[in-house]
Amino acid sequence: MKNFSGYLQIYTGEGKGKTTSSVGLCLRALFRGLKIAFFQFFKPGDSGEIKALQKCFPQNFYYKNYFEKGFVKGEINSSLKKLIIEGWEEVKEVIKSQKFHIVVLDEFTYTLKWKILELNKVVEFLKNKPNNVEIIITGRDAPDELIKIADLVTEMKKIKHYFDKGIKAREGIEK
Repeated sequence: MKNFSGYLQIYTGEGKGKTTSSVGLCLRALFRGLKIAFFQFFKPGDSGEIKALQKCFPQNFYYKNYFEKGFVKGEINSSLKKLIIEGWEEVKEVIKSQKFHIVVLDEFTYTLKWKILELNKVVEFLKNKPNNVEIIITGRDAPDELIKIADLVTEMKKIKHYFDKGIKAREGIEK
């Protein structure tokens, strides 16, 4: 992967659009021939955008999901914790391999917020990542230590959301 400079991007905040932004960037990159590794944490992995990327770009889009059925936000059982820790080990190997131009860690900030992974070790790894791998991290409550080392940070701010009225995620719009 010569002539490719990779940076660390973070999409965080209470607003909608963090995953959608990362998927849009992936779509742009895939159409330019770049290779993507997309790791999704705490989501079931059945969203339309993931299915579309897998179907349209089977050669250049690698996807892995770290989720357990029955997961309740903030309640991490030992098997999910083990899965997340194993997932982080795979993520590190993929990044070190430099086989992908872009590595997305979707909803990854929760692994830090809920102290599944050690923040200082994650930050140290990311500070020393290969220069030619772009990393995108999404999720609410990105820790300050992560924000400090990032090259780009976008905060999605919720002004108003129909979820607050009890409207569930809709197929084709939110999933």
